[in-house]
Amino acid sequence: MDIIDAIVLGIIQGLTEFLPVSSSGHLELGKAILGDESVPQESLLFTVVLHFATALSTLVVFREDALNIIKGLFKFKWNDETRFSLKIIISMLPAALVGVYFEKELEQLFSGNIILVGFMLIITALLLYLAGKAKNTQKNISYFNAFVIGVSQSIAMLPGISRSGATISTSVLLGNDKSKAARFSFLMVVPLILGKIGKDIMSGDLSYENVQFKSLSIGFLAAFISGILACTWMIKIVKKSKLSYFSAYCFIVGVIAIITGYYNS
Repeated sequence: MDIIDAIVLGIIQGLTEFLPVSSSGHLELGKAILGDESVPQESLLFTVVLHFATALSTLVVFREDALNIIKGLFKFKWNDETRFSLKIIISMLPAALVGVYFEKELEQLFSGNIILVGFMLIITALLLYLAGKAKNTQKNISYFNAFVIGVSQSIAMLPGISRSGATISTSVLLGNDKSKAARFSFLMVVPLILGKIGKDIMSGDLSYENVQFKSLSIGFLAAFISGILACTWMIKIVKKSKLSYFSAYCFIVGVIAIITGYYNS
């Protein structure tokens, strides 16, 4: 992998991890347009490195929150940090269960079915539109809200459903504070990413032969820096209720995908 490829892939990973446009959906569209053979399959090691970079960028943006949570947990008391951590755990359960029991079924959906991707992008657009119209409140996320948001995250495993878009929109539509919704959405995915990385490492599928450390390092930096920028930008977008822009984009791309898929079928 050359340096340019590493930079481009890193930036794409950093941006699409946080912006509500569905990275998986766009990947399927790209594969359908270019052909599966035209899209090189990046090594699992490179993918792991990029995901670690975006997880780290989340922790950097929310470093104060992360440190307060850790400090609160080590007090071994039933405090705000302990309650927040429990909500994160609750939100992880649906996606974890879906990933364990329906992994093969999910993989079959990632087969260039751009009509499905189109409809899922339109659903994402609808969620973003409704969330953008919702009034801001000061409401905190409840345990039940955390579970519902977790269900939304598990549904976002479908190609075309944006994870950040689905979880933030669901939280806002439940009447939660928009800033807190964005904060919860980004922090809730960190344990899942780290868990997935751990699973990949323990699986023994990672290949360390002919490792290109320069490409890995540059890809990591590109994903890390773009992730910080995208995460910070997304927080501002949610606060200002500007999700309608992404809603319009997802709707247009979704319609194009459906029309293209229909005429190519």
